[in-house]
Formats: sequence, structure tokens, C-alpha cells
Amino acid sequence: MSTTPETIRQAVIDSVRAIAPEADFAALDPRRPFREELDLDSFDFLNVLIELHARLGVEIPEADYGKLGTLDALLGYLAARLESA
Repeated sequence: MSTTPETIRQAVIDSVRAIAPEADFAALDPRRPFREELDLDSFDFLNVLIELHARLGVEIPEADYGKLGTLDALLGYLAARLESA
């Protein structure tokens, strides 16, 4: 799978929509708290990370969850992890 910023973003969108189909990405501010913007509780967020692992093969340790507060931060984190893989 290609790991361009666009494919990473699409994997995030697809992963979120698998868990929360009503998520509105058109209204999402990528610099604001991701879970708050998409109304995801901690269980939903964990399921999104599991979906991302399945789609991208990226292991996200629990210690890194705090680094994933915004969509921009999540995209940057995934890009860096995929680049170093």
C-alpha cells in the first residue's frame, strides 16, 4: 500500500467511519481535539486505532495515545511510523 499523506488520511477516515459512520469530516478542524470533534468516546477511539492497525499495519503503543490528540497529530504520527517501518 502506498503511504502518501492522502492514503494515510483516507485510511483514518475509513477507520473512523467503520466505528462511527456518522462522523462528519467536512466539519472537522484538523487542529482541534480529534475525539471531541468527532464525538468519539475512549472505546471508539481504541477501536479506530485497531482499525488503523488492520489497514496500515502500524502498531500504536498505549504510551503514544496522548500524541494523537488532533487529526493533524494523528496523520503526522502515522506518516512517521510508516516511514520508519
